[in-house]
Amino acid sequence: MESSLDWHGAKALLEWYVELGAVDAVGDVPIDRYGLAEATPAAQKRRAPEPAATSPGPGPVPVAAYHHVAEATALAGAAQDLEALAEAMRGFEGLELKKGARNFVFADGTPGARVMILGEAPGAEEDRMGLPFVGRAGQLLDRMLAAIGLARNHPDATRAVYISNILPWRPPGNRTPTPQEMAMMVPFVRRHIALADPEVLILMGNTPCGALLGRAGILRMRGNWTQAEGRPVMPMTHPAYLLRNPAAKREAWADLLEIQAKLKETP
Repeated sequence: MESSLDWHGAKALLEWYVELGAVDAVGDVPIDRYGLAEATPAAQKRRAPEPAATSPGPGPVPVAAYHHVAEATALAGAAQDLEALAEAMRGFEGLELKKGARNFVFADGTPGARVMILGEAPGAEEDRMGLPFVGRAGQLLDRMLAAIGLARNHPDATRAVYISNILPWRPPGNRTPTPQEMAMMVPFVRRHIALADPEVLILMGNTPCGALLGRAGILRMRGNWTQAEGRPVMPMTHPAYLLRNPAAKREAWADLLEIQAKLKETP
């Protein structure tokens, strides 16, 4: 079947795949997907359900990972400042994916800023540079913030922002973090918020909303103020989504105006 993409469209799509972490066009071995489809239901019937335990934040996690949640809670609670928290997170061994990441990505911007932004996890460029939101999506985020007079390192402290993610290490291939990975990081994230002490939280995408609000469905939640960690929260679509769906930028602009108005309420 002939593709409807022209050369420029195909090039843009390929660059998008590369940014997402796709490095191989095909697998190492062929897969019989017809046979796989037939075998899957039987395999699912034979698989015994994995025991689970309740975790703070994103939902149930396997019992095997639950002690890591307790360890993360203790480490986070002991951190008395952001530097100590970063060291505690850097030394945390609960997440296997940290072994495949190039850099630990803690935060960027101005600690103590009125606005704190939380995304999902570092991407390829963030992993390379060790800073959150510095790829194409991060560059769009900077332009969005500038449109309402904010910046991560604005010389006026009242217009600065502070930026971080739920996970400080890049998941392989930019996959979505698992519930157990998020559960292990939630204690650190909550302590991070408490120490940074922003007036307003912006949650970019489903992952931070799932971690802190316990629910997903960002297209329904966006634009509506809610509460988490004792402060106002604005869920927003992730800038990466806006790059794929430019028409959604109109809604994102409305959300930015809501944030601007909220900040004006408390000079």
